[in-house]
Amino acid sequence: MEEKHDTAVGKKTSSTRGRKPVADITAPPLIVEDPSAVPLTKQYYSISEVADMFQTSTSQIRFWEKEFDILQPKKNRKGDRLFRPEDIEHLRLIYYLIRERKYTVEGARQKLKEEMKTTRSRFELIQTLQRIKQFLIQLKEQI
Repeated sequence: MEEKHDTAVGKKTSSTRGRKPVADITAPPLIVEDPSAVPLTKQYYSISEVADMFQTSTSQIRFWEKEFDILQPKKNRKGDRLFRPEDIEHLRLIYYLIRERKYTVEGARQKLKEEMKTTRSRFELIQTLQRIKQFLIQLKEQI
């Protein structure tokens, strides 16, 4: 963490900007519901439904649509975006790279272009392991 020296008092104060070292984080991690846990039963989903699945804003979804070529939802005559289940799968992958793996938008775009199959299989493996972990935690709580 970056330290600043207060010359008037001679104290060290820590900066609140930037990333914190893992050792400095004392709060438990925020557990976000896994978007893959939501069963995709409908043929089309509105942008607000998709934003709720990922616990993000509709403007974030529109931004990702603009930045990533693989994300191409249908639009009706009115211009509303209609996301198919395969669009939501692409969004899950983008969400995983940007929010969980902490890639930049450019880095995530490049990763998707270079290793689409490898990235997708790793993502699916991690999702499966997370579901197993949640199951084991629930099982442990019941014992």
